[in-house]
Amino acid sequence: MQWTTPQERRKLGQARRKQIGRQQHDQLRAKTRPATSLQLLEHSMRGRVASLVKLKYELMAESPFAYFRGAAPVMATDFSVTPSTGIISQLCGDAHVRNLGAFAAPDGRLVFDINDFDETIRGPFEWDLKRMAASLVLAGRAAGHKEGAARRAVEACIERYSAQMRAFARMPLLEVGRFQVHRIGMAKPVHAALLKAERATPMHTLEQLTEPRSTDLSAPRHFKEAKPMLTRVSASQAAAVLASLGTYRATLEPQRQHLLSLYRPIDVAFKVVGTGSVGLRDYCIYLEGNGPGDPLFLQIKEETASAYAPYLPDAQSPHHNGQRVADGQRAMQVQTDPFLGWTHIGARTFLVRQLNDHKGSIELDDLAGGGLSAYAEVCGELLARGHARSGDPLVIAGYLGSGGGFAQSLAKFGCAYADRTEKDWEDLCRSRKRRNRS
Repeated sequence: MQWTTPQERRKLGQARRKQIGRQQHDQLRAKTRPATSLQLLEHSMRGRVASLVKLKYELMAESPFAYFRGAAPVMATDFSVTPSTGIISQLCGDAHVRNLGAFAAPDGRLVFDINDFDETIRGPFEWDLKRMAASLVLAGRAAGHKEGAARRAVEACIERYSAQMRAFARMPLLEVGRFQVHRIGMAKPVHAALLKAERATPMHTLEQLTEPRSTDLSAPRHFKEAKPMLTRVSASQAAAVLASLGTYRATLEPQRQHLLSLYRPIDVAFKVVGTGSVGLRDYCIYLEGNGPGDPLFLQIKEETASAYAPYLPDAQSPHHNGQRVADGQRAMQVQTDPFLGWTHIGARTFLVRQLNDHKGSIELDDLAGGGLSAYAEVCGELLARGHARSGDPLVIAGYLGSGGGFAQSLAKFGCAYADRTEKDWEDLCRSRKRRNRS
């Protein structure tokens, strides 16, 4: 391995300004998209559960922001035809305002961080920032903000990101790895998410997702039927899901393997989650430890290749997409789900994690008033921490420098891409109307 000095690493970042200037990130090459948004979405549906594809389109048609949540493959394609810095870090891949949330750390404390990594991959750091910028504009519009306020929120996000990255570039690397974001409690939307997470206990999940099997209340409970969102599976499906726990167990640390061995599986169900993941196979296992008052819910979530993978052929990524997601999550988060692992069922690859254990996310209504800019700063700081942990803060800081042109450029991009998203959403809605008439 060839070692470089801190000065050389900073200069490497500065040199990348020749590749794309900091004020050139507002570029959006509308005419170079290699296929229509509808064609790109249709391609991304291949291999999904056919009966749920219609549901995914229905969810995406609810609003431009809902469309944006399910259209990561479209944005990945748009990124592929625009210049990039080539400065690589681990990407969340689907950085938007609702993919940050509260959850329980291994020591039981509630933390707030990026919490969705289905699209994670190593790629140009600014792709996460651009997706977050567009999401802030779309969320701002949905929450009733004027365009100027949404633009200022993006600038606040990127300025906070840049300031924090410059601070990381001056810190010892070990301190960067364990850095805690302290402004979280100051943002009202984050506070609301933490309150939700406080209530989302395993016993609350037990009441929400299961019901007694019979009038004998001492008998183990089982999953409720709430089709298509929650469906009981056949005995053979349940057996295949439970058999996958053997492979999963080997991906855990020894102390977690022991803890898992004390829980016994009670029931298995199929669950529809999110927007982008609708149509992929997602199973929940209900387990009991020390009796009915000690439930554990595991989610076994199908993972396919990242939407960015076709455009990042040099990205070092495990062949197993469940492992790709777990590795990306561990790279970017300071505190990670202790039951995070991966497995396979047949040829399909899956991520395994806890379901709803003290988890809470924001709602778009939480971003009304001053909530948008305060939350945007938190988004910027958390993305900076994730990129600094998994990339090189000196290189990124060298590229960013001390000016505000980068933030202004990304604010322009966010507004332009929000406009494009609204047009793509309208195309989807018209397409659905035509299909319904035919």
